[in-house]
Amino acid sequence: VQLQASGGGLVRPGDSLRLSCAASGGTLSNYDMGWFRQAPGKERDFVARISRRGGLTYYEGSVKGRFTISRDNAKNMLYLQMNNLRPADTAMYYCAAGSDYNNLILASAAELWGQGTQVTVSS
Repeated sequence: VQLQASGGGLVRPGDSLRLSCAASGGTLSNYDMGWFRQAPGKERDFVARISRRGGLTYYEGSVKGRFTISRDNAKNMLYLQMNNLRPADTAMYYCAAGSDYNNLILASAAELWGQGTQVTVSS
């Protein structure tokens, strides 16, 4: 399975963006999915995760209430709706697939990665 992330861009504080992650060459429903982000000079950090059928979600504290992770297994798609964006959200965002939902808070638990899409929040 290959993952392709898209939807990033340059926005102002308070704006919204919707990231997408398209899967090809396989079935997304076989995986728990997550979003991670990496700012320059920093480690790749967990943002959100969702279970295979979408029944469970979990968010990093600073994005809880602002970001929403969702998936459409029929379309082989993963999404991250980001509202009320802040400059601290600026990073490269990566979608990831794994087999262990509870551990998909660690980058090391991801089995597959998308190529990343840049989100820059600046006034």
